[in-house]
Amino acid sequence: SENFKIEIVNPEKSFLSKEEVSEVVVPAFEGEIGILKDHIPIISFLKPGIIKVSIGSEVENYYVEDGIVEFKDNSLSILTSSIFNLKDADKNYISNSISEAENELSKDEIDDQKRFILNHKVEVLKSIIDKVFLYSAIQSTLPATSYLSEYNAHSCA
Repeated sequence: SENFKIEIVNPEKSFLSKEEVSEVVVPAFEGEIGILKDHIPIISFLKPGIIKVSIGSEVENYYVEDGIVEFKDNSLSILTSSIFNLKDADKNYISNSISEAENELSKDEIDDQKRFILNHKVEVLKSIIDKVFLYSAIQSTLPATSYLSEYNAHSCA
């Protein structure tokens, strides 16, 4: 089998646990990292972005705020404080998150690293609104998977 196991945990619960994952792409600080079976062991920090989980021909997309990713012995563990499935995305929640981040960015005392993370968070959240909500409004007659596959095809870096 060319598959491995993934577990995503947030403070409330085990958010996702799957055995037959073929590929996962995570938004690490070093850039996007694609993980396949037998990848070398890694530990990395996550920045705000999209985690793409491939199971067979299906791709599930999750927005993650932060976290730690560890891969060893064909088992991927992700610990995060905040995550949601893009197909369950709440436009009001995302808009509020953008406003809060922009408000933080307006403060003079934030350091460069925090500024980088907040700018990146705003960029990713705005891309979710653009790609998921605007596209779905235009294509409202299509099933949800149609605009999510469009999101996969045009995902942000």
